[in-house]
Amino acid sequence: MSAVRNIRMLVRYNKWANNMLLDAIAQLPSNEVTKQRAAAFGGMSFALAHIVIVDQIWQAHLLGQDHGFKSRTTELPDSLSLLSEKLKETGDWYIQYADSMTELLLNEMVQFSFVDGGAGEMTRGDILMHICNHKAFHRGHIGDMFYQSGYRPPSIDLPVYLRDGFKEVGLTQNIVLNDNIKTN
Repeated sequence: MSAVRNIRMLVRYNKWANNMLLDAIAQLPSNEVTKQRAAAFGGMSFALAHIVIVDQIWQAHLLGQDHGFKSRTTELPDSLSLLSEKLKETGDWYIQYADSMTELLLNEMVQFSFVDGGAGEMTRGDILMHICNHKAFHRGHIGDMFYQSGYRPPSIDLPVYLRDGFKEVGLTQNIVLNDNIKTN
Protein backbone atom coordinates (compact mmCIF):
# COMPACT_ATOMS: atom_id res chain seq x y z
CA MET A 1 0.00 0.00 0.00
CA SER A 2 1.26 3.43 -0.85
CA ALA A 3 1.05 6.61 1.18
CA VAL A 4 -0.86 8.23 -1.70
CA ARG A 5 -3.53 5.52 -1.62
CA ASN A 6 -3.84 5.73 2.16
CA ILE A 7 -4.14 9.51 2.22
CA ARG A 8 -6.77 9.44 -0.52
CA MET A 9 -8.73 6.76 1.31
CA LEU A 10 -8.51 8.58 4.67
CA VAL A 11 -9.76 11.94 3.38
CA ARG A 12 -12.71 10.12 1.80
CA TYR A 13 -13.32 8.27 5.05
CA ASN A 14 -13.32 11.57 6.93
CA LYS A 15 -15.91 13.10 4.64
CA TRP A 16 -18.07 9.98 4.84
CA ALA A 17 -17.83 9.83 8.65
CA ASN A 18 -18.54 13.55 8.96
CA ASN A 19 -21.60 13.22 6.73
CA MET A 20 -22.88 10.22 8.70
CA LEU A 21 -22.41 12.14 11.95
CA LEU A 22 -24.00 15.32 10.59
CA ASP A 23 -27.02 13.35 9.34
CA ALA A 24 -27.43 11.80 12.81
CA ILE A 25 -27.01 15.17 14.55
CA ALA A 26 -29.69 16.66 12.28
CA GLN A 27 -32.13 14.06 13.68
CA LEU A 28 -31.53 15.16 17.28
CA PRO A 29 -33.69 17.72 19.06
CA SER A 30 -32.01 21.08 18.41
CA ASN A 31 -31.51 21.74 22.13
CA GLU A 32 -29.27 18.64 22.32
CA VAL A 33 -27.02 20.06 19.60
CA THR A 34 -26.58 23.42 21.31
CA LYS A 35 -26.69 22.18 24.91
CA GLN A 36 -23.74 23.19 27.08
CA ARG A 37 -22.00 20.11 28.46
CA ALA A 38 -19.02 19.14 30.55
CA ALA A 39 -17.42 17.85 27.36
CA ALA A 40 -14.84 18.78 24.77
CA PHE A 41 -15.44 22.40 23.79
CA GLY A 42 -18.68 22.53 25.80
CA GLY A 43 -21.09 20.86 23.41
CA MET A 44 -21.75 19.41 19.97
CA SER A 45 -22.03 22.67 18.06
CA PHE A 46 -18.84 23.98 19.68
CA ALA A 47 -16.95 20.78 18.82
CA LEU A 48 -18.17 20.98 15.21
CA ALA A 49 -17.12 24.64 15.04
CA HIS A 50 -13.65 23.69 16.29
CA ILE A 51 -13.34 21.02 13.60
CA VAL A 52 -14.35 23.54 10.93
CA ILE A 53 -11.89 26.14 12.18
CA VAL A 54 -9.00 23.68 12.32
CA ASP A 55 -9.82 22.37 8.82
CA GLN A 56 -9.68 25.93 7.50
CA ILE A 57 -6.42 26.67 9.34
CA TRP A 58 -4.64 23.64 7.86
CA GLN A 59 -6.13 24.28 4.43
CA ALA A 60 -4.57 27.76 4.53
CA HIS A 61 -1.23 26.29 5.65
CA LEU A 62 -1.26 23.84 2.72
CA LEU A 63 -2.01 26.71 0.34
CA GLY A 64 0.61 28.99 1.88
CA GLN A 65 -2.04 31.54 2.82
CA ASP A 66 -2.92 33.46 5.98
CA HIS A 67 -5.98 31.96 7.66
CA GLY A 68 -6.78 34.95 9.87
CA PHE A 69 -7.76 32.88 12.92
CA LYS A 70 -6.59 33.97 16.38
CA SER A 71 -8.09 30.94 18.11
CA ARG A 72 -9.05 27.34 17.34
CA THR A 73 -12.37 27.84 19.12
CA THR A 74 -15.30 30.24 19.01
CA GLU A 75 -17.57 31.72 21.62
CA LEU A 76 -20.54 31.60 19.25
CA PRO A 77 -20.66 28.70 16.79
CA ASP A 78 -22.43 28.95 13.46
CA SER A 79 -25.79 27.23 12.94
CA LEU A 80 -25.77 23.48 12.37
CA SER A 81 -26.67 24.00 8.71
CA LEU A 82 -23.75 26.41 8.17
CA LEU A 83 -21.32 24.16 10.06
CA SER A 84 -22.52 21.22 7.93
CA GLU A 85 -22.03 23.22 4.74
CA LYS A 86 -18.51 24.25 5.76
CA LEU A 87 -17.56 20.68 6.73
CA LYS A 88 -18.82 19.37 3.40
CA GLU A 89 -16.94 22.07 1.49
CA THR A 90 -13.65 21.42 3.27
CA GLY A 91 -14.22 17.67 2.93
CA ASP A 92 -14.50 18.08 -0.83
CA TRP A 93 -11.46 20.35 -0.88
CA TYR A 94 -9.31 17.85 1.05
CA ILE A 95 -10.36 15.06 -1.33
CA GLN A 96 -9.42 17.13 -4.38
CA TYR A 97 -6.17 18.16 -2.72
CA ALA A 98 -5.26 14.58 -1.79
CA ASP A 99 -6.06 13.47 -5.34
CA SER A 100 -3.47 15.96 -6.60
CA MET A 101 -0.73 14.54 -4.36
CA THR A 102 2.16 12.34 -5.42
CA GLU A 103 4.66 10.63 -3.11
CA LEU A 104 7.07 13.49 -3.77
CA LEU A 105 4.50 16.18 -2.92
CA LEU A 106 3.36 14.33 0.22
CA ASN A 107 6.96 14.54 1.47
CA GLU A 108 7.33 18.26 0.73
CA MET A 109 7.80 20.38 3.87
CA VAL A 110 5.33 23.15 4.70
CA GLN A 111 6.29 25.92 7.09
CA PHE A 112 3.58 27.66 9.10
CA SER A 113 2.86 29.51 12.31
CA PHE A 114 0.77 27.92 15.03
CA VAL A 115 -2.33 29.90 16.05
CA ASP A 116 -1.01 30.25 19.60
CA GLY A 117 2.46 31.30 18.38
CA GLY A 118 5.61 29.57 17.30
CA ALA A 119 6.86 28.24 14.04
CA GLY A 120 5.94 24.83 12.72
CA GLU A 121 7.01 22.59 9.88
CA MET A 122 5.38 19.39 8.68
CA THR A 123 5.20 17.46 5.44
CA ARG A 124 2.04 17.78 3.37
CA GLY A 125 1.35 14.11 4.09
CA ASP A 126 1.71 14.61 7.83
CA ILE A 127 -0.68 17.56 7.70
CA LEU A 128 -3.24 15.47 5.82
CA MET A 129 -2.83 12.64 8.34
CA HIS A 130 -3.26 15.14 11.17
CA ILE A 131 -6.50 16.60 9.83
CA CYS A 132 -7.91 13.08 9.41
CA ASN A 133 -6.84 12.07 12.90
CA HIS A 134 -8.06 15.35 14.39
CA LYS A 135 -11.56 14.89 13.03
CA ALA A 136 -11.72 11.28 14.20
CA PHE A 137 -10.69 12.37 17.69
CA HIS A 138 -13.45 14.97 17.93
CA ARG A 139 -16.09 12.77 16.31
CA GLY A 140 -15.43 10.51 19.30
CA HIS A 141 -16.19 13.40 21.64
CA ILE A 142 -19.42 14.09 19.79
CA GLY A 143 -20.32 10.39 19.91
CA ASP A 144 -19.98 10.53 23.69
CA MET A 145 -22.34 13.53 23.73
CA PHE A 146 -24.90 11.42 21.85
CA TYR A 147 -24.80 8.88 24.69
CA GLN A 148 -25.07 11.69 27.27
CA SER A 149 -28.25 12.75 25.47
CA GLY A 150 -29.72 9.26 25.49
CA TYR A 151 -29.15 8.69 21.77
CA ARG A 152 -26.90 6.33 19.89
CA PRO A 153 -24.31 7.78 17.48
CA PRO A 154 -23.90 6.30 14.01
CA SER A 155 -21.39 3.52 13.43
CA ILE A 156 -18.57 5.35 11.66
CA ASP A 157 -15.53 3.18 12.27
CA LEU A 158 -13.04 2.76 9.44
CA PRO A 159 -13.96 -0.93 8.85
CA VAL A 160 -17.61 0.10 8.34
CA TYR A 161 -16.50 2.67 5.77
CA LEU A 162 -14.26 0.14 4.03
CA ARG A 163 -17.21 -2.23 3.82
CA ASP A 164 -19.90 0.29 2.89
CA GLY A 165 -18.32 3.30 1.23
CA PHE A 166 -14.82 2.84 -0.14
CA LYS A 167 -14.15 1.39 -3.56
CA GLU A 168 -10.77 1.51 -5.20
CA VAL A 169 -9.40 0.65 -8.61
CA GLY A 170 -5.89 -0.70 -8.95
CA LEU A 171 -3.19 -1.31 -6.39
CA THR A 172 -0.28 0.56 -7.91
CA GLN A 173 1.63 3.32 -6.19
CA ASN A 174 0.01 5.88 -8.49
CA ILE A 175 -3.49 4.65 -7.70
CA VAL A 176 -6.37 6.36 -9.42
CA LEU A 177 -9.62 6.30 -7.51
CA ASN A 178 -12.67 6.04 -9.72
CA ASP A 179 -15.43 8.65 -9.94
CA ASN A 180 -17.99 6.27 -8.43
CA ILE A 181 -16.61 6.50 -4.91
CA LYS A 182 -19.22 7.56 -2.41
CA THR A 183 -17.86 10.77 -0.91
CA ASN A 184 -21.05 12.09 0.59
